[in-house]
Amino acid sequence: MDENWPRPGSGNSATSRRSGRRERMSDISFIGLGEMGSALAGRLLETGHSVRVWNRSPGAADALVASGATRAASIADALGVGTVISMLANDEAAEAVFSAESLAGVPAGTLHINCATLSVDATDRLAERHALAGVEYVAAPVLGRSNVAAAGKLNVIAAGTKSATARAQPWLDAIGKRTWVVGERPSTASLVKIGANYTLIHALQALAESLTLVEHGGVDGLTFVEILTDAAFTGSVYTGYGSLIARKAYSPPGFTVGLGLKDLSLAERAAADSGVVLSTAPVLRDMFERALADPDLAPLDWSAIAEITRGLSASD
Repeated sequence: MDENWPRPGSGNSATSRRSGRRERMSDISFIGLGEMGSALAGRLLETGHSVRVWNRSPGAADALVASGATRAASIADALGVGTVISMLANDEAAEAVFSAESLAGVPAGTLHINCATLSVDATDRLAERHALAGVEYVAAPVLGRSNVAAAGKLNVIAAGTKSATARAQPWLDAIGKRTWVVGERPSTASLVKIGANYTLIHALQALAESLTLVEHGGVDGLTFVEILTDAAFTGSVYTGYGSLIARKAYSPPGFTVGLGLKDLSLAERAAADSGVVLSTAPVLRDMFERALADPDLAPLDWSAIAEITRGLSASD
């Protein structure tokens, strides 16, 4: 999941963003209508595109249908459009929806753009499964919260064959302000997103510890965040999450504690597969597991792991 990120500096692998208003495109299907998926599908509708929507829990499509989307009668109906974007919660959901059986009936040459954060191995399996079905596949996980998605200002990390990423680019331009094409193997994009989220998780814990430290010295947390982010840490991860932690404003969640642990687990798995040691991962896992074990914290935004650090510290 991802979060409200500042725009990074330019690089040779970056694909330039759009300019000007786009013409109305042909139909596209959107599969997976959680908070982020609904925001993305809504963005496509808002920018003039014709969108067919499908979700495993049908009620999630109601608001989008009321806004002008077409409800797909089945997953087969959703996959018959020719271009599909998906945002499903995890590996299990993505592999269940995009099974070999469901892909078998998809028209050859269909393009699937998967915007979810999935593991490297699941992305490899999905890419192979799509190739066998004659479906072009692009992994395009996004950086930004749902409000950023709704504004079309996400950063997108994409990987796939050159033909697939070229076909995907107009759709990625519709949802994001910038796309980085990082390779032709789709799982490369998943690995980059996993690394980005691992850094973000560290930022949450660092903010939790520093805020707890100064609060115990009688300093107002919001004042500290203002000092911290005025010059040294100007990015929106620090300004946005710093404010949430200082104010204990974890509801409604933009990205839940459970999803945060899922993303940490993806980093742990990728590291194990690569023989990389992530020395701080056990500490971070402990924070998430403690938060999930607390019924008051479990349903909140993932930045609520800060309350574990506050609770571990001596009371005033």
